[in-house]
Amino acid sequence: MKYIESLREGERINEIYLCKVKQSALTKAGKPYDNLILQDKTGTLDAKIWEPGSVGIDEFDSLDYIAVMGDITSFQGNLQLNVKRVRKVQEGEYDPKDYLPVSKKDIDGMYTELLGLIASVKHPYLRKLLESFFVEDKDFEKRFKFHSAAKSVHHGFVGGLLEHTLSVTKNCDYFAATYPILNRDLIVSAAIFHDIGKLEELSTFPENDYTDEGQLLGHIMIGAEMVGERIRTIPGFPKGTANELKHCILAHHGELEYGSPKKPALAEALALSFADNIDAKMETIREIFASVPENNLEWQGYNRLLESNIRRSGRES
Repeated sequence: MKYIESLREGERINEIYLCKVKQSALTKAGKPYDNLILQDKTGTLDAKIWEPGSVGIDEFDSLDYIAVMGDITSFQGNLQLNVKRVRKVQEGEYDPKDYLPVSKKDIDGMYTELLGLIASVKHPYLRKLLESFFVEDKDFEKRFKFHSAAKSVHHGFVGGLLEHTLSVTKNCDYFAATYPILNRDLIVSAAIFHDIGKLEELSTFPENDYTDEGQLLGHIMIGAEMVGERIRTIPGFPKGTANELKHCILAHHGELEYGSPKKPALAEALALSFADNIDAKMETIREIFASVPENNLEWQGYNRLLESNIRRSGRES
């Protein structure tokens, strides 16, 4: 199989890809064509069918696996596939794991590391709450390992939610060791829970798109409700601890304009918002540089999340 990340301008390909998006459109002259976004585990590729309905162009829909033959061209600096032939393929002609972006880190290893951090929480009620999700609930564990952390922007891959959660939690653990003012059990627990709402905000792969609940409520509110519902099943859970934990979840984007229902009012909430922001932005930069050769020190253009034009370091003159 020829993966998308290896494609080059001028190639003619005949490969199977996941059609993540299919949209009909009109040229400026009013001629119909189809816009496609093709996907494999290495990335996505814009594609065009300039003559839909012609011989060799079979019927298919978004989220179908399709065999495409066409030419790789370049448009405004980005690769594009000019599709000549396409057909929907059947199960057995492809291996789904080749088409879903997956964390480059070991998923089971990351989960084991997260369980170690949970075991280090000394507060009995916080640890019981954590274990009720991550140890005792096997369906939750399976979903958490598989889910992404975003539709796009950062950690938008299988295992992305776990990878992001572990990184944020390790940052918070470091903060707690560096700044004694922080309650370690609270900040570590809040970090582990901060994005669990994304399990309901985003659908599973291959869709990985916003659900109705996600559009209406967002993962912050959903996550706080999930934690609150589980807390109510644990007799004697301290009300103050419950409120502080939920506050950290509600405030973890740091600012109202970034989607937080509350601004941080606890030191732990403030530190969590920094840890979350650090990991999201560093992963955004990593994903940008992943498609750029290491010796390319050119400016990569303005990035909305980073609010800056960026490039690799290493230019000595």
